Amino acid sequence: MPLEIIYSDAHLVAINKPPGLLVHRSKYADESRVFAVQELRNQLGTHVFPCHRIDRKTSGVLLFALNETTNSLMQQLFAENRVKKTYLAIVRGHTPDQGTIDYPLTNDKGKVQEALTHFNTLQRAELDVPFGKFPTSRYSLIEARPQTGRMHQLRKHFAHIFHPIIGDRPHGCNKQNRLFKERWQMTEMLLHARQLEFIHPISGQAVSISAKPGPEFQRVMALMGWQ
Repeated sequence: MPLEIIYSDAHLVAINKPPGLLVHRSKYADESRVFAVQELRNQLGTHVFPCHRIDRKTSGVLLFALNETTNSLMQQLFAENRVKKTYLAIVRGHTPDQGTIDYPLTNDKGKVQEALTHFNTLQRAELDVPFGKFPTSRYSLIEARPQTGRMHQLRKHFAHIFHPIIGDRPHGCNKQNRLFKERWQMTEMLLHARQLEFIHPISGQAVSISAKPGPEFQRVMALMGWQ
């Protein structure tokens, strides 16, 4: 099945990446044979350069440059935090109306880096499903805006405030993940890159690229009674 292209011009192209698809070859997933870079290159018949990365398990907006000059300029925008990133996530528990998570994270080289995430709660649900010592199960749909771009930042940050993202392994809640798998046959991680906003490095125009959540994310939203 071809990748869903949600934006394209002479310099950039963006896809709505499905969950489970790696951006490119990685030492962390030697077994994979399918990558977004190669799939999009084959689909378009031209070289593409990933401007940023999102986790394999995360769905949503993934931006590519069509030449090295644009790629270099976009990489600079991302490095300088001049790209506004917005995510949707379904998490355990009822989150506050809004908040900021300021919690440094250690990267895979052992370096501690500052990490900042802003979020607000869009909807909450309470299901008549007993969980542990509680008679019901509570969940929230949140909008997250990471100000930094650390590896697994949102996954680690929401686990840190005890509202882990549903379907996240290893940072999430194993008991909740098991509940979703056994009761609703749902194994995807419910984290979606909803939107990228930036000033186009070539045209100087404001660009906003949005991607709809996939079928499993929408199925869980319906399960919660959310629009």
